[in-house]
Amino acid sequence: VTIVTVSGDITLNKGGDAILKDKVQSVLQQGRKEILVDLAGVSYVDSAGLGELVQAYATTKNRGGTLKLVGVTKRLKDLLVVTKLLTVFDTFDDEASALASFIA
Repeated sequence: VTIVTVSGDITLNKGGDAILKDKVQSVLQQGRKEILVDLAGVSYVDSAGLGELVQAYATTKNRGGTLKLVGVTKRLKDLLVVTKLLTVFDTFDDEASALASFIA
């Protein structure tokens, strides 16, 4: 499992969405298919950032991989609930349970 740690904002203006996309693409090109995105350090996600998370998930799934989220803040979790994306992403509160989920 490759852990991708994201911090700051994932927004259109700050370029956080492009950084996430590049990291996920790089991991997949290395042949790693199990990705855990650590969002504990993310303070804000706008619609472009949410779209980037969905795109990273879809790209990983299309390449036969799995992408899961850990450290989702309350604000982001609320956003995922409202957009019904919480049913798409596997989210975990701590890294240990997230890593264990890849084995199961």
